[in-house]
Formats: sequence, C-alpha cells, structure tokens
Amino acid sequence: MAVQTMAQMTAAGNSPEILFWVGCAGSFDQRAQRITKSFAQILEKTGISFAILGAEEMCTGDPARRAGNEFLFQMMAYNNIQVLNGYGVKKIVTACPHCFNTLGNEYPALGGHYEVIHHTTLLQQLINEGKIKMKEGGSFKGKKITYHDSCYLGRINNIYEAPRAVLEALDAELVEMKRCRSNGLCCGAGGAQMFKEEEEGSTRVNWDRTNEAIATGAAIIAAACPFCNTMLTDGVKKGEKEDDVQVMDVAELIAASMQ
Repeated sequence: MAVQTMAQMTAAGNSPEILFWVGCAGSFDQRAQRITKSFAQILEKTGISFAILGAEEMCTGDPARRAGNEFLFQMMAYNNIQVLNGYGVKKIVTACPHCFNTLGNEYPALGGHYEVIHHTTLLQQLINEGKIKMKEGGSFKGKKITYHDSCYLGRINNIYEAPRAVLEALDAELVEMKRCRSNGLCCGAGGAQMFKEEEEGSTRVNWDRTNEAIATGAAIIAAACPFCNTMLTDGVKKGEKEDDVQVMDVAELIAASMQ
C-alpha cells in the first residue's frame, strides 16, 4: 500500500486531513498489522486524506506509565509531542484504545493538544454520512456477532455505542455477553499486563472472558483493540474453538463488507 508519511506530505507542500497513529501493535504484531491494513484500505476507499508518521512514531508510553516508569513515559511523550507539533498535527485517528486514551487524555498536560478519535467512532461517522456502503448480502449477514468492550474505550472513555452501531450496519445479529458495556470484563491485557506473565492463580482473565463470548453462540467475537484481539484469540485457542469462532477487529469486518 502506498501510504504517505507526514515527512513525504510536508515535503510536497501538502497536509493530510487526518494523521493515522498506527501504534506499536499495529506496526509490529503480525495479527494487528492486518487490522492496520484493513483500516488504511477503508480510509483510501472513502477518499480521506491521511498520513502516518512511519519511523518517526514512537510508542505513546502507555505501557511504561501503567507499569510505573513515569520517567520513560514522559520522555516518550515529549518526543512524540515535539514531532506532532512540528508537523502541526490537529486531528489523530487510532485503532488502539490505549493510544487513543494516552494521546487524548494524557498528552494535553505535557503540551500535546489534538483532536483524537478512535477508529470505531470515525467508522460510525463515515457510515452515517453514506461514505461507507455495504455490499448486498455481505459475508456477515445474519451471523451472530458478540462485541467485547475494551476497558480503555468503554469504562475509561465511555464509548459504547459507536462500535455497536458499526456492527449493526453489517446486518448481522448482535448478541451481548452477560457482562458488557460498563460492566464488561477486562481481556486481561490492560495496565501493561500484556507484557508480563500474570501472577499464579486458578485461571486466566482472558480464558474467562473468552468463555463468556463463546457462551453467546456467536460465530465472531468483535474487538476494537489489538491487545483484546490477542487475548481473546488465545482464549479461543485454549477452548479449542478455532474452527467455530473467529476474533476480528471492527475495521476488518467493515473492510470485508464494503462495496
């Protein structure tokens, strides 16, 4: 894909409508790279002018701060803010709720003031504006889909309706888990837990959460966070349900169903 970087756009005397913040998972994790590509394809198809930072993008510092290394967080955040402000970035979209929360809620205190939107919110806007049109009788029509609320999107930022509205556009049957919305259960990766082994116990959070999703009878578990995607995929493997249940990002579902 010929996605331009901010450096390339600036050199050509242009500025994009949106900066797509790819994030660490979206850049380096093989599974999350597919989410990145799907979302970039949607942006291209809808004619939105966007760019990425490419090699100039560092981690937002979220895992460092959650793990207690405030110095490392502030160092990373300062570097990112210098780059973003240097390019005059005003609007950022990201497919990661952790990046979304950090850029939108924690960077302002350090001098980084941007309009930050999560990709599910942008997808809902594009569907409402008629810029995203679905195929007739798409591949997910009538299928049971259950949506897992990411902690950083749901409880922390109160975004519950946008992802569900996007999924409803697929003409699928949306089934809720018993614990959902503000009562949703964490996937087990938040608070930098993604990068460490959990303490000993009788079960794992992601196993319990995946079992709740499988119990709905859904063929697809929809997520809106690369960390959640990883944890739920591991849970599906543990339950030996890989032939029956898929874990997919909301953007992947839309990219596969667009005209």
